[in-house]
Amino acid sequence: MKNTNKQDQITRKEALKKMGKYAALTAIGTFIVLNPKKAQATSPPDPGGNPFD
Repeated sequence: MKNTNKQDQITRKEALKKMGKYAALTAIGTFIVLNPKKAQATSPPDPGGNPFD
């Protein structure tokens, strides 16, 4: 049988609150990384040119 301490457990409300914070940070981080205009503006120019031109 498992020994569980009351101190180690959190309530469902606390767990959802923590998960919400991580979800918000993940959404913001994903938006920043995948934002095409900003990503294109900060990327360096192509040093070799386009080989298909």
